[in-house]
Amino acid sequence: MSSYTYNPKRFLKWLPAQGLAKKTFSTLLPICSMMDQRTISFLYEYAHSIRLDGDIILGGLFPVHSRGGGGVPCGELKKEKGIHRLEAMMFAIDLINKDPELLPNITLGARILDTCSRDTYALEQSLTFVQALIEKDGSDVRCANGDPPIFAKPDKIVGVIGAAASSVSIMVANILRLFKIPQISYASTAPELSDNTRYDFFSRVVPPDSYQAQAMMDIVTALGWNYVSTLASEGNYGESGVEAFVQISREMGGVCIAQSLKIPREPKPGEFDKIVMRLLETSNARAVIMFANEDDIRRILDAAKRNNQTGHFLWVASDSWGSKISPVIGQEKVAEGAVTIMPKRASVDAFDRYFRSRSLSNNRRNVWFAEFWEENFGCKLGMHGKRPGSPKKCTGLEKVGRDSGYEQEGKVQFVMDAVYAMAHALHRMHRELCYGYPGLCPKMANIDGKELLSHIRAVNFNGSAGTPVVFNENGDAPGRYDIFQYQSNRTTRGYRVIGTWTNKLDIKMGLMQWRASDRSLPASVCSVPCRMGERKKIVKGVPCCWHCERCEGYHFQASEFSCELCPYEQRPDANRTGCQDIPIIKLEWHSPWAVIPVFISMLGIVATTFVIVTFVRHNDTPIVRASGREMSYVLLTGIFLCYAITFLMIAAPDVGVCSFRRIFLGLGMCFSYAALLTKTNRIHRIFEQGKKSVTAPRFISPASQLVITFSLISVQLLGVFVWFVVDPPHTFVDYGEQRTQDPAAARGVLKCDISDLSLICSLGYSILLMVTCTVYAIKTRGVPETFNEAKPIGFTMYTTCIIWLAFIPIFFGTAQSAERMYIQTTTLTISLSLSASVSLGMLYMPKVYVIIFHPEQNVPKRKRSFKAIVTAATMSGKLQKGGDRPNGEVKTELCESMETNSE
Repeated sequence: MSSYTYNPKRFLKWLPAQGLAKKTFSTLLPICSMMDQRTISFLYEYAHSIRLDGDIILGGLFPVHSRGGGGVPCGELKKEKGIHRLEAMMFAIDLINKDPELLPNITLGARILDTCSRDTYALEQSLTFVQALIEKDGSDVRCANGDPPIFAKPDKIVGVIGAAASSVSIMVANILRLFKIPQISYASTAPELSDNTRYDFFSRVVPPDSYQAQAMMDIVTALGWNYVSTLASEGNYGESGVEAFVQISREMGGVCIAQSLKIPREPKPGEFDKIVMRLLETSNARAVIMFANEDDIRRILDAAKRNNQTGHFLWVASDSWGSKISPVIGQEKVAEGAVTIMPKRASVDAFDRYFRSRSLSNNRRNVWFAEFWEENFGCKLGMHGKRPGSPKKCTGLEKVGRDSGYEQEGKVQFVMDAVYAMAHALHRMHRELCYGYPGLCPKMANIDGKELLSHIRAVNFNGSAGTPVVFNENGDAPGRYDIFQYQSNRTTRGYRVIGTWTNKLDIKMGLMQWRASDRSLPASVCSVPCRMGERKKIVKGVPCCWHCERCEGYHFQASEFSCELCPYEQRPDANRTGCQDIPIIKLEWHSPWAVIPVFISMLGIVATTFVIVTFVRHNDTPIVRASGREMSYVLLTGIFLCYAITFLMIAAPDVGVCSFRRIFLGLGMCFSYAALLTKTNRIHRIFEQGKKSVTAPRFISPASQLVITFSLISVQLLGVFVWFVVDPPHTFVDYGEQRTQDPAAARGVLKCDISDLSLICSLGYSILLMVTCTVYAIKTRGVPETFNEAKPIGFTMYTTCIIWLAFIPIFFGTAQSAERMYIQTTTLTISLSLSASVSLGMLYMPKVYVIIFHPEQNVPKRKRSFKAIVTAATMSGKLQKGGDRPNGEVKTELCESMETNSE
């Protein structure tokens, strides 16, 4: 292996840039020959380190002590994270050295250092690992007596196990890669360390936090939380873990970060209370995602307890909390319900037996064991013990697990797996370079770190917990996690496994418990879910916060974020999550809007039938003949049709009903007013002609009158025929008529395809006949009432015009009403019935009265010539002596004379 040329001046300039004192590297400086070998050995060896002799030496970095304060690098002893882990490394080395199959005839040694949970201090310590690879240049160094210096020969470290904290591993990895020394961490999980371009000699037997962050995101999603805060300890582990979580939340969506807070590396007094207060600013974000070290976890829980927030926060913590007891001691209530994650592990029973057997007498190789002994048993070892205030003196006969509590630290398995991974890589390398050679061959005298790294990445064996130990191209282990929840009941408190994560989440929701047997799932959401039929209006910049807006009118909830308009023939359902067909209605026979017109129509039909029967029975009597029998029957037919159309207008629309509506809607009026027009025109022509000549006018015979009448009626029928050809009758559903603001009240109306314009055209011709007839009635108003029917016809037409003038505003004025169908149908049918009733009452009821109750007036009179009759009528009009003769006598003579002349 090529050595690194060391330039002392350049290297000493590099140290301050890393936060190190130059004196730290004083052991690398040459030692003068005047010093004896014992002094050199003392200066070379660190006061706080473990050294195990062997053919191949591995380095070890462990947080034996916590970070010190007040300028002191190291603080209190860490019994589990420090002593348990370094003992696990020595135990694994013992097992490997005893294994005849793994590295046979080769002994592994170790150089184990304390990082004191501080990255800069760890870097100072780790310089020990590269001493053997630095070429010392002593040309410019001389002792006082002029002799050349003597350099102590340091151990050559081929690989390093550690460190624990990601920030420490990053700092150490930067220097180890310069000297091509492979490094395998048992606890560093920062995603940054997966960068193979920067940390190419770094590997780890624990999965990176990118997997852990994904697992935590899956937990948050499974619990239905979408609004969370994050809390990180300052440093690579905390910051990169939170960064990975935030990145995943952006990529996946559905989870928003309310606040991202950071715990300073050197927190000021009251700092944790401020953090709790800031977390409470977004009180809806009850879930707190924590990537924090053990000390910070303990202090944040204490601050939450101090601020009376027990039960408010929902902690979701990384493996730095895991299933440890120390963070929750004394604050179990505030930690209750915390969901924690930890790389999948199993307790190593062999290590438990090994560690319980350790004592002061058989474990002298661990220079920190005496300190552990005092801490663990709460006693003092002699005058120089670390616990000067302890009243109890250690006997040395205490036993771990018997006289003190003991629980295997969670990373013991991974420490052993890291040592075994290094051993398996060395074994593969030995088998390749020294096949069949017992012990180390010359080819492995200087182990090439790059070659050893390739063997590390290729290992594949079952670790101490029975799970495979493998590395990917970035040196990362696969993601396998156990998910814990800290629970309490009346008798016990502790962690319970509630699920696992291996590329996907498998969590047992039924095992979860939040507060004292409360299994209801708490919420950590910015906004409550919208109800059915409501869309989310996202708050700008915060996709997990929204306002709920109900889909109004005819809109339904098309998606979570949008409302859409239902098709025209549909309306929203009760939940407004879809559309349903609008109910279709029609005018029912039992409706009050139909009962009244039908009742009037039936009375009219009965009355009309009675008149027709009376006229038929007295067909040859003077009154019937004087009324013009043929024209009377035509007129009565029209009146009957006006009444009968009511039933067609109320009947359920179909093609047949719609066809009959088109035919008979205007036909009844056309029959009536064509007959009346012909009558009034006849009377007008007779008296106009009488003023000029005694000759009867043309086309006054009954046959001529029928031809004129049916000619007028044929125009209506021709128009209806053209209508049939241009637009064949059919039904349709009118959804606009009763499209109310409230969709629940909306109805579709089944109708015949008769528009208002078509209705006007259909009735327009009849109304034209009616108006023309009214004009003739006005023209004949001067004829004495005793000589003709002009005045009754006139009164009939005046009344009819009033009825239809009232009909127009009612019919068209209700076009926008929700009751349009009912009002218009009722108005039209009643108007037709009233028109018919006026004609029937004014023109025929007096005649029927005379025929039935005064038959003596219904007798033939002496016939006179047409000239005599017209002259008499004219003179009578001038002299105003109409009262001298019975009512209708002259009129009867006139009609009878006309009938005789026509014959």
